[in-house]
Amino acid sequence: MEIKTLKIEVPEGCNVIIGRSHFIKSVEDIHECLVNCVPNIKFGLAFCEASGKCLIRHSGNDEELEKLASQKALEIGCGHSFIIFIKNAYPINILPRLKEVPEVVEIYVATSNPIELIIAETEQGRAILGIVDGFKPKGIEGKEDVEERKEFLRKIGYKL
Repeated sequence: MEIKTLKIEVPEGCNVIIGRSHFIKSVEDIHECLVNCVPNIKFGLAFCEASGKCLIRHSGNDEELEKLASQKALEIGCGHSFIIFIKNAYPINILPRLKEVPEVVEIYVATSNPIELIIAETEQGRAILGIVDGFKPKGIEGKEDVEERKEFLRKIGYKL
């Protein structure tokens, strides 16, 4: 077995969600989930088929994001994994409903940070072992940081 890492830069103004699913129908069901969660969402999603033709299945309503998701899914190459790049929405708007999609097994990450996937490769295929999301902490927040955090959440409309 070989352990590899794969860096994924998230485009400015976007978030990425990576997870695992179990059936080719995932592409259509995740697509429907996303457009039902946030009406003006822009997204591209791709799914690594793990049997049969073993193709990267894809969908979306933004050609650039769909192409990016397809390319990254091919680089990831882990059976039944999916990747979604989103604009005009935050993961918090989507995750509860995405977790209810019958084919979705788990969510590895939802972030706007640069990430690294830790991947194991065997003779049979590849698996995502874990995710490095962003950077390690630089310290503990102080009073100014607490106020800044609270102000930010109100600025983007998540707190009154």
